[in-house]
Amino acid sequence: MYYVKNERNGKEIFDPRVNLAIEYYLLNEVQLDESILLFYINQPSIIIGRNQNAYEEINRDYVEENGIYVVRRFSGGGAVYHDYGNLSFCFITKDDGNSFRNFSKFTEPVIQALHKIGVEGAELKGRNDLLINGQKFSGNAMYAKNGRMTAHGTIMFDSEINEVVKALKPKKEKLESKGIKSIRSRVTNIKPYMSDEYQNMNTKQFRERLLLSIFDVDIAEEAKQYVLTDEDWKKIDEYTQNYFGNWEWNYGKSPKFDVERGQRFPIGTIDVKMDVNNGVIQDIRIYGDFFGMGEIADVEARLKGTKYEAAAIKDVMSQIDIKKYFGDISVDDLVKLIY
Repeated sequence: MYYVKNERNGKEIFDPRVNLAIEYYLLNEVQLDESILLFYINQPSIIIGRNQNAYEEINRDYVEENGIYVVRRFSGGGAVYHDYGNLSFCFITKDDGNSFRNFSKFTEPVIQALHKIGVEGAELKGRNDLLINGQKFSGNAMYAKNGRMTAHGTIMFDSEINEVVKALKPKKEKLESKGIKSIRSRVTNIKPYMSDEYQNMNTKQFRERLLLSIFDVDIAEEAKQYVLTDEDWKKIDEYTQNYFGNWEWNYGKSPKFDVERGQRFPIGTIDVKMDVNNGVIQDIRIYGDFFGMGEIADVEARLKGTKYEAAAIKDVMSQIDIKKYFGDISVDDLVKLIY
């Protein structure tokens, strides 16, 4: 496995727009003979899932007043808050056809590393969360494209939890589905659980400890590295400009719809907003924190122009590979949701 430092001219990058561009560039254009591991620490920001409605996931007034970046990633899943006390990890590898949605495969090295520094109760629970004592400290997501995939996640090491509470605006039903009353009771940092000898660590030192464990080396310099070149940075800059630094990509327009329906399933929340006129779906947007492999715009395009009746919707949905776009959910469940 190769380790990639998110550094430019010897300086570490904390801009979330650039860090996500590095990750996306490595996935799309850097094919090495082994997998890639990337770590990054972002300045205060909210990273939202590919299919989420940005306006409904964040406390927009608070975000704008405090200069918090909102950046959309390519993977599904839910919104997460990043700051200097949060460490993000990213594994990039070939898509073997069996690893997508297999979160245990990619979180296990992280869990084992945490166990070594005293966080013995860390475990994978539910779809994609790492918990300790029932509280979440890590959310994970995946994205696959052209035979390659990325599995990435966060680790709340010493994050400002009050900022998490103020910046995010989760749906009530999502909290209720997890048996909790608030974000504050849901999340935790892992630093308090670490052994005494590691209590004085900062986020960068914590990152190095994980690196040594995952690569099984004594010093970071012994880990095999791929160093980003000037040519790499030209492409990264393009991805930053076209996607992660682009308002249209991160927020996009939020048209008004006259029909809105939403439900939480085991695969995650799905929200459908439609413009229905003369009994026909004129426009439709599908949002949610589900994990899909395809572009949800493909599904939306197929549904536009469809009669707004159960039989017609089912006929269209039956011709789509539902599991590819949404995960393990039935056509009938989706039809009931839409109609």
